[in-house]
Amino acid sequence: MRSNHLQLNADKTEVMWCSSIRKLSQLPSCLFNIAGALVCLVNADRDLGVFIDNDLGAATHVWRTVSCCFATLRQLRRYVTDDCFRSLVVALEHSRLDYGNLDLVGLPAYFQRRLQSVLNAAARLVLRRSRYDHVSDALATVGNGTR
Repeated sequence: MRSNHLQLNADKTEVMWCSSIRKLSQLPSCLFNIAGALVCLVNADRDLGVFIDNDLGAATHVWRTVSCCFATLRQLRRYVTDDCFRSLVVALEHSRLDYGNLDLVGLPAYFQRRLQSVLNAAARLVLRRSRYDHVSDALATVGNGTR
């Protein structure tokens, strides 16, 4: 940094210790002194909109994506017409779920189920189905022309 005449902004700088160690007690938990500034240690960080955990997993990314998608669905349903809602679900929800999907390859099944739950909820809202209706049944009735 000194050789390139750069200055550290301690308010925007974080340190993430990446390791496969499962015991958090073995990881350092103190502040780091970098170029005379104290920098905090974080468990997850965001890079280009994709959250990466300190064990290089995707738990934080899946949790934040699902949470954001459900919040968006709740807000959209209240304020827009049906046709506009369908377009916004495709534009907002699908693009958010697909963003950074290369990092999601090989996810455990429980993470895949969480992401699938967003698509199921969106389908139920678009088709005006009950929370307890099965999505594939609802899609089959639309495909047959009945609604």
